[in-house]
Amino acid sequence: MDYKILIYSILSFFLLFAWAIFSYKFKLVDIPNKRKIHNIATAYTGGVAISVSFVISILLFEISSNNLNLIISMAFLISIIGFIDDKFDLTVGSKLSLQVIPIFYLIIFQNLALNDLGDYYYFKLNLGTFSLPFTLLCVLFLINAFNYFDGMDGTLSFSTISVFAILYFLVPNKEFQSFIIIIIIPILIFIFFNFSLAKLPKMFLGDSGSLLLGFVVSFILIFLAFQNLVHPILLAWTITIFVYEFISINFIRLNRNQGLFKAGQDHLHHLLFKLTKSVLLTNLFVISINIVFFIIGYLTYSILNPFFSLALFIFLFLFYLFFRNKYAKI
Repeated sequence: MDYKILIYSILSFFLLFAWAIFSYKFKLVDIPNKRKIHNIATAYTGGVAISVSFVISILLFEISSNNLNLIISMAFLISIIGFIDDKFDLTVGSKLSLQVIPIFYLIIFQNLALNDLGDYYYFKLNLGTFSLPFTLLCVLFLINAFNYFDGMDGTLSFSTISVFAILYFLVPNKEFQSFIIIIIIPILIFIFFNFSLAKLPKMFLGDSGSLLLGFVVSFILIFLAFQNLVHPILLAWTITIFVYEFISINFIRLNRNQGLFKAGQDHLHHLLFKLTKSVLLTNLFVISINIVFFIIGYLTYSILNPFFSLALFIFLFLFYLFFRNKYAKI
């Protein structure tokens, strides 16, 4: 396993490097404008390179779970959709329609759907016939919540790694933990390119990366819930910052009669950057918020019970929304 990890890491590095060179040669780059922080045209194909690494992992490692292999395979398709969006600037409707194809495949043909939202002692949240549309909405919700976090170097990558690190802790299954390591490796290597460390060619995740990571996290959470490996409320706590921020920012935009899908600099990482003037501190704050929220939820679940953990999840969201709305612009 160790030598395979080394080979996989080397392959992931050279894949990212090759994609970066290819992207600059064929002008697959993100052009700076008034709403963007970067000053030079930058390759936006990091997500495609990561998705290819994921596909290679299926061939290199013996992952016995067919569902996990399929999640990675379909993730490649979602990254291609993101790449097409980056290249041709699809309309919101077109992008969502294309996203639905691989999502539907896993939900309907592989039965990776949420049948319930957990037992809370006093009641059980069964979804019944609403299972399929609810799962579809949740996946689309989370994919686009991840897309909201892709506005600054490292923010989405580090935030995603924080989710996987929590899942590694939550699921004491060696095979699943190995799978998590396989997923994390190309993301970690990508960070070196994202920050252009050691003078590596700079790359962004692009929509191919944000859709990819949101898709993979979504279906891994569904897989864990479907297998009854982790209570759904604990799974919700792993992605607290994505859920809270996505709902909050759309609520704020609606309240202020602003376009929901219009790109802007009203995201959490933009506000934190204005305060800290540091990309590193901004990323540290974002992942710390997510981890602290999870610890609070986990302790409530462990010491009290799932019902109190659910109630606290809702209460803290209202608390977050209040302060997020109050300090929407700094």
